[in-house]
Amino acid sequence: RAMSKGTLQALGTGDGWAGDERGHSAFVYRLGGGTLLLDCGEPVSRRLRAAGVAADDLDGIVLSHLHCDHVGGFFMLMQGFWLDKRTRDLTVHLPEEGREPVRRMLDAAYIFEELTAFNLNLPPIDGPFEVGGIRVTPHLTTHLAQLRDAFSEKYPAKFEAFSFMLETEISTVAHSADIGGLEDLEPLLQKPVDLLVCELAHVKPAVLFEYLASQKIGRVAFTHVSRPYRENFDELKAQAAVALGKLPHSFLDDGDVIE
Repeated sequence: RAMSKGTLQALGTGDGWAGDERGHSAFVYRLGGGTLLLDCGEPVSRRLRAAGVAADDLDGIVLSHLHCDHVGGFFMLMQGFWLDKRTRDLTVHLPEEGREPVRRMLDAAYIFEELTAFNLNLPPIDGPFEVGGIRVTPHLTTHLAQLRDAFSEKYPAKFEAFSFMLETEISTVAHSADIGGLEDLEPLLQKPVDLLVCELAHVKPAVLFEYLASQKIGRVAFTHVSRPYRENFDELKAQAAVALGKLPHSFLDDGDVIE
């Protein structure tokens, strides 16, 4: 049996709607000795504990964008880290426009810096960075472009959303987070990847499957499948099987682990 290059543990695989079977976006990557939490959709705290991830295990957190299905569990997670006495300093990489509101919300929730045994760092995502030895390269997506066009005058902000390359010496993972179209996948697939974790809410399945079938991908794991597509789930899976051919693929559920 080949040695594992790493693991992905899916804590939450749901879309933007509240659901009774799926939590919201949260993924633990263990790659090359590093442990990274990507997105904090609720109930991330409970799912982390169920997955056996202790407070001090995480090397860092990355938030792809500020929609509530990606950050809604963050404040409970910080309360849990305080009460569980996390001691390692924690860096949370996030869009720049979220830094000040996140700090204010933590203070408003009485999770003051003076109470925690760890320092919380909130650097903006503005270029490549490392988490526990995992090289993380962010790429802006068009996920929030329509909202920016409609609302930026009234609500001035960058409307940033990111996808990510996660790399170690032996593994390459592309994580789409939320995208606006196929063009957002192109920076992730410039070279072969071991695994693509790809959302399936904002791109038509047939178009996405056709595009992915021609790419150099070891495996695709679909997540964030939107409620309308879930209503005909068997049909969707059959469509994927035909379109993707021999490309190994799966549809993630909460609790799934991929090696």
